[in-house]
Amino acid sequence: MEAIQCHNLSKSYDGKKTFVIQDFNLDISKGEIFGLLGPNGVGKTTLISMMCGLLSPTSGEILINNLNFKSHKTSIQKKIGVVPQEYALYPTLTAYENLEFFGSLYNLHGKDLKNRIDTGLEKVNLTDFRNRPVKNFSGGMKRRINLLTGILHQPEVLFLDEPTVGVDIQSKEVIINILKELNSNGTTILYTSHHLVEAQDFCTRLSIIDQGKILIEGSSEELIQNVKGASNLEEVFLELTGNQIRNA
Repeated sequence: MEAIQCHNLSKSYDGKKTFVIQDFNLDISKGEIFGLLGPNGVGKTTLISMMCGLLSPTSGEILINNLNFKSHKTSIQKKIGVVPQEYALYPTLTAYENLEFFGSLYNLHGKDLKNRIDTGLEKVNLTDFRNRPVKNFSGGMKRRINLLTGILHQPEVLFLDEPTVGVDIQSKEVIINILKELNSNGTTILYTSHHLVEAQDFCTRLSIIDQGKILIEGSSEELIQNVKGASNLEEVFLELTGNQIRNA
């Protein structure tokens, strides 16, 4: 069964003159860890924003667990989690208060919410910092709290935009292990990153996109086999998208 389906998806910001995404099709099965990779400015964030219901497509359709946003937006929002690249935290609130607030948005409350927060803080090794304002946290600590805000409600589908950017190796390992545990319990994950070594190890299937279109799709092994001379995902990426620096 498909967790995410994009059918003939297109998005323009200037009245259909220039399309960021055009005629885009993608199916992601339940239980996958799917990597969406590409250079800066090729439409990854636009795609994720549409899949989360934050942006409406110019044309085409998105289905989450066979439901569309037009008729089932509230139901879909209860089933998905979003962890953005930018910290979605209130800096003057404590770690616990941030988690309490975001948990309440998913109708979590009382003992259930408290237990989920306590368990989450323990997993990310921040129990001793629960009552400190997050504005005083390091980047790695903020990144771990940022992750928890998106997964407290145990989403069926999780969208991750650069979840390990700018973190130390220890925080990265904690984050990846939590995501693997979520996935083993049934959560489908869509993940974007510029860390291609991490993506190669983490994702069960990937696509590389450029100019709003999929260039190649498959497991990391399949991608490497399909590009002559490539021995890793970074070499596949450079061969398909070129060496030129991109500005978003």
